[in-house]
Amino acid sequence: MSPRTFVYVDGFNLYYGAVKDTALKWLNIRRLCDLLLPGYAITRIKYFTARVSARKDDPHKPTRQQIYLRALRTIPGLEIIYGSFLSHDVIMPLAEPALGGPRFAKVTRTEEKGSDVNLATHLVHDAYQGSFEAAVLVTNDSDLLEPIRIVRQELHLQVGILNPHRHSPSRVLTRHASFIKQIRQGPLRASQFPPTLKDANGEFHKPRAW
Repeated sequence: MSPRTFVYVDGFNLYYGAVKDTALKWLNIRRLCDLLLPGYAITRIKYFTARVSARKDDPHKPTRQQIYLRALRTIPGLEIIYGSFLSHDVIMPLAEPALGGPRFAKVTRTEEKGSDVNLATHLVHDAYQGSFEAAVLVTNDSDLLEPIRIVRQELHLQVGILNPHRHSPSRVLTRHASFIKQIRQGPLRASQFPPTLKDANGEFHKPRAW
């Protein structure tokens, strides 16, 4: 029988690893999981992210994100769990300053906080509650090694990895995960939402900038 499966998505890891700077951002995660996990009965998807801030060079970034999150909410059984997003200007030293030129530059630093902790907490809690028979994490973050190890070794449950990054998966995760699959361009292209979606509030559309 197909194991009852929860999927845990590190939203920023997925974005920066697989779809940033592509035309594939309008991603239906449920469809992607169905393509990559045949034989698994996906009953719940937990998507971990944070609300981004507007940038001087991209003031519409939060609006695009909210439209995408609205699209994700059309997926039955998907829950969005928020961390926090910090953006601030800092002075950083230049790696190779020009002779006689400035040695420092002002840059905007952005940090996402909480998603990895939230994901780890939900994974271990759900496992101890007996909520799933298999868990699949969409990430390549080696910081999640310990919760994966606990669920695998102490509770004897499957924990698989869908690696969103183009490079090889984390060696640490490779040693401890039940399986690892690479997220490739073909399934991403086959898992796009239609340009127009509808929810309880009416129709909405894929952002034009995407």
